[in-house]
Amino acid sequence: MRIEIKSMEDLNRNLNKLPIQAIEDINKRITDWMSGEGSSIDDPYIKQQLRYAENLVNRR
Repeated sequence: MRIEIKSMEDLNRNLNKLPIQAIEDINKRITDWMSGEGSSIDDPYIKQQLRYAENLVNRR
């Protein structure tokens, strides 16, 4: 069964399926991005991080 991660809620629900190193990396990237002026949770960069997490979860 393929898991989809399309939102921060999906990401939070599936954190237990990710390696800790990936969680730390994704968290840092999202935090850094969101600290920028005019940043949004709907920005393509955030969506890219969600796709990365989705790909990792589905490879395991």
